[in-house]
Amino acid sequence: MAPYPEKAQSSEASAPLRLLSVVIPARDEEGCVAGTVEHLHLELGLHGIPHEIVVVDDGSGDGTWAILRDVGARIPAIKPVKNDGPHGFGRAIQRGIEASGGDAVVIMMADESDDCRDVIRYWQKLNEGFDCVFGSRFVSGGGTIDYPWPKWILNRLANTFIRFLFGIRLNDTTNAFKAYRRSVLDGCRPILSPHFNLTVELPLKAIVRGYSWTVIPVTWRNRRTGIPKLKIKEMGSRYFFIVAYVWLEKSFSRGDYRKAEPAGPTHE
Repeated sequence: MAPYPEKAQSSEASAPLRLLSVVIPARDEEGCVAGTVEHLHLELGLHGIPHEIVVVDDGSGDGTWAILRDVGARIPAIKPVKNDGPHGFGRAIQRGIEASGGDAVVIMMADESDDCRDVIRYWQKLNEGFDCVFGSRFVSGGGTIDYPWPKWILNRLANTFIRFLFGIRLNDTTNAFKAYRRSVLDGCRPILSPHFNLTVELPLKAIVRGYSWTVIPVTWRNRRTGIPKLKIKEMGSRYFFIVAYVWLEKSFSRGDYRKAEPAGPTHE
């Protein structure tokens, strides 16, 4: 299996970043979304990172939208956006990407299960020149708190299957919490996944299409309010479809969708 890349691989990727967009999908998250975005905004501000936080209300039936409008009125960096439909985690992420203006994008959950301090490290790694930075909860320095055992077992089985199918060392492909340069997201189009299978479509396409990437340890904590939105029984076939789709691209597209190589020197 290929090791994690040690260096960025293109001169284009080394261009300085000007703005970080954090895209957060939210559906019925009135109990936690305000705290999530306020803590994130504070942490990014303390580190002097130019940022916007794009929170996409994906058809909430509670007070999520009213809370987001209130927070956005108080903190200009927080930008509430509505996804009027059709709904779905992947569709909400795509809506947020379209509404964002940064040249770097971090995808993060609304329930504060992801540690906002890891966003700082994502920004720093992208500024080293990587196209993508993937967080893993299952490497040295990473960890989980109160991870349900049935989900842990399914997670490890799914990620082991993906690792061996694609021959990669990334062992947490299904983790939604990842960072990309905008050029990568543009290069991963068309984005097909309307639901949580987006979490595997983007990193696998980025890897298969030749973008540079690295892995950092991240921590995850089970939500303290609300209910999980991921329904394993509903998502199994959708995950399998998108994994098979990208594998077919890798195996048979003859590089038609790969990232264009720069004319100048590389950083290999």
